[in-house]
Amino acid sequence: MNSDEALDQIERVLLLRSLSPIERFIFQQSWAGRNYHEMAQDCSYGSTYIKEIGSQLWQDLSKAVGTKVTKKNLHLVLPYYRGLSQTSAPIVDTGRERDNRTSTSGSVSLLPSSAPGLEFPSGPLALDSPLYIPRPPIEELALAEIQQPGAALRIRAPKKMGKSSLLTRLLAQITQHGYRTIYIDFQEAEENLFSSLHRLLRWFCLNVSRQLELSPRLDDYWDEGIGSKVSCKVYFDAYVLRQIDAPIVLALNEVNRIFEYSPIARDFLSMLRFWHEQTKQDSSWRKLRLVVAHSTEAYAPLTLNQSPFNVGLTLSLPPFTLAQVQMLAQRYELDWATGEAGIQRLLPLLNMVGGHPYLVNLAFYYLRRGEMTLEQLLQEAPTPTGIYSSYLREYLAMLREHFLLATALQQVVTSDGVHLDAIAAYKLESMGLIHLDRTLAKPSCDLYRLYFSKQLPAIFKILGSFDYEPEWRKAE
Repeated sequence: MNSDEALDQIERVLLLRSLSPIERFIFQQSWAGRNYHEMAQDCSYGSTYIKEIGSQLWQDLSKAVGTKVTKKNLHLVLPYYRGLSQTSAPIVDTGRERDNRTSTSGSVSLLPSSAPGLEFPSGPLALDSPLYIPRPPIEELALAEIQQPGAALRIRAPKKMGKSSLLTRLLAQITQHGYRTIYIDFQEAEENLFSSLHRLLRWFCLNVSRQLELSPRLDDYWDEGIGSKVSCKVYFDAYVLRQIDAPIVLALNEVNRIFEYSPIARDFLSMLRFWHEQTKQDSSWRKLRLVVAHSTEAYAPLTLNQSPFNVGLTLSLPPFTLAQVQMLAQRYELDWATGEAGIQRLLPLLNMVGGHPYLVNLAFYYLRRGEMTLEQLLQEAPTPTGIYSSYLREYLAMLREHFLLATALQQVVTSDGVHLDAIAAYKLESMGLIHLDRTLAKPSCDLYRLYFSKQLPAIFKILGSFDYEPEWRKAE
């Protein structure tokens, strides 16, 4: 059995669903014997993220075949199931209570591949996904703004709030109006491109040229004597904008990747600011519309207190309302979530995760698969073994490196509301961990309050030891 045959068996017989592109990549690389670090070098994802998706895939396979599957024993386990037919796919019993899809024997089969929401929540939603939930008036405001000559739009939100999904739909819609679009995701950029502004801007211009189907002519306009920022501006002014006779939407996603390199961030974002100012003075620049999307968590490790690119319209993505949570539950075909009774059942989930789109999707994914009841999910959610454990650990690792933020958050999660230092409040709110009720800081949801009230004391114990020196202490 080769990797293609194994993939066919997984999708057609064992899991009864199509693997996502990142899952297929991880499986094929694992079949070839490569580790997660080696995989990360060949794609735009970090090794931590690849390991998280891989671990979930092995868990799904383990449940499907009834024995433990790991990346190391794929060659031994999967050939045994080569002859299985789709009708004999194993029934999985997790030993937990089931919803109304549970069989009388107490076991539950995996969902058919046509069921919406079956794919593990990760990354932006496809354009045709029924799981995209509009958040009026965000979509209408964004579309109206980028139709204005010389517009600048900034989409900001904590991670996994739906920025990329919104941006994808925005570009698809504006294309129907005859606009040319450029989509650059800085997650695709290799690490060495951030070694200098010169390398990053040439990569940037090459991407622009190819997406507009223009021959790259960087050397004709690049002059080291005037610097990379001016050369980049000249390339756009004298070449790109003159070649395209239509409005151009330049969409930059995951700009927070640049924030990790402060000097480059300042130069690149100040360049965008200058371009926006050019639209008020030069008619040829008015055809350019800028859209910048970024995660707000990136501000925490920076010394900058505000974005260097703070012009134009800023849209902050809000969490889902109760009505939107119910709409999403219905698209996952969770029958118990319909009507007024469904609203009452969904209220505890909304209180737990605060309407965070990714956290809500993850809950519905597990509930739709019948792997746990809503009551069990809520009980385990704020624990190190709950479905949100990996997501929460990422924040915990960040707080471990920022003692002042950890201290401030500890005050918030152990009180009914507290006054915080303005900078700490700004950063914690940017991370999505708190919200401000007038001047009082409160946890964004019960998940953060319950989890961090238990986990932060352990961080302070570590920070008080002589064996650990966090980044904040090294900088003093």
